[in-house]
Amino acid sequence: MAANTQVAFSLALGNPMYPPLRFAVRLAGLATLTAALAGCDTIVMKPHGDIAMQQANLIWQSVFLMLIIIVPVMVLILLFAFRYRHSGDATYTPDWDHSTRLELLIWGAPLLIVIALGTITWISTHKLDPYRPLDRINAGTPITSPVKPLVVDVVALDWKWLFIYPEEGIATINEVAAPVNRPIEFHITASTVMNTFYVPALAGMVYAMPGMEIQLHAVMNDPGSYQGLSANYSGAGFSDMKFKFLGLSDADYANWVNANRQSGDALTRSAYLKIEQPSARDPVHRFGHVDEGLYPLIVNRCVDGKKMCIGQMMHIDANGGMGKGSVSGLTQQDLGADRTRTVVAALCTPANPSGLSAATVAAARP
Repeated sequence: MAANTQVAFSLALGNPMYPPLRFAVRLAGLATLTAALAGCDTIVMKPHGDIAMQQANLIWQSVFLMLIIIVPVMVLILLFAFRYRHSGDATYTPDWDHSTRLELLIWGAPLLIVIALGTITWISTHKLDPYRPLDRINAGTPITSPVKPLVVDVVALDWKWLFIYPEEGIATINEVAAPVNRPIEFHITASTVMNTFYVPALAGMVYAMPGMEIQLHAVMNDPGSYQGLSANYSGAGFSDMKFKFLGLSDADYANWVNANRQSGDALTRSAYLKIEQPSARDPVHRFGHVDEGLYPLIVNRCVDGKKMCIGQMMHIDANGGMGKGSVSGLTQQDLGADRTRTVVAALCTPANPSGLSAATVAAARP
């Protein structure tokens, strides 16, 4: 019975005697598509940070320039189809093969569009370089005097985000905050595989890669809670690799920092090695203290102290291998009588994973 009903319904859809039914099906499909599109987030085109706003304007400019060609072409397609239809009265010229004016229009207009797009791309590529310090807070507020940015070290883990505030001495997992209208300087790396750090309301996405540090300068102009995510597939927990970006007033940001400092947890090297293990859907976690120099060890992939740091290894390789002349941890030893000798002060070892000199290590101890 069900099979017969399905066949009858299929026949009805293709039967010209049932136009209301076919119209209803098409209308239902259009409504479904509209409902799906209604769920799209427009934050990319209506962001709350100046860098993201400039990038959105760049998209609008590019679309407008391309529409200068696309719209006339679509109109001309309809015009030609109507004018040269079989029953039309257009002049028939089978021997026509060239028009200088048409050639200039066909080739000149796209060439001008390409030149305009290339100019915009060249300027914006340099102006919106993520390594370039900001020169304005928003369109109406240029930075006329040096402003100290908020420094945030970002580590993409499996599958969560670690944010270290070196100046405040705190850290968080899956939550980052910043005062509105204050420049932010992100230092971004990853623990294992490549990810992308992306807060659509703040700025464009940048890669987070292990053993490397990428910078991003940005500013948030409006207070609020915004979603951040990884936009590069990195394994089973990738879809849950999200975090919250909080744009706060100066007073609220100070309270947020103090609340994190009151946490009894400390982000030591051993604690980092534990949270580095793969996990998904981690709740927000706060650390009231961070080991000094932890982030450089993460970048150089030598937190566990069991292998040489990448920076030390690269320095040795760049100078042709081992030997006193190829080691960066050198110091001058006083031999008396105005004599000195260059000696190796430190190498990256399990006891000294950062490769610091003995004097530097001693000075860093409380």
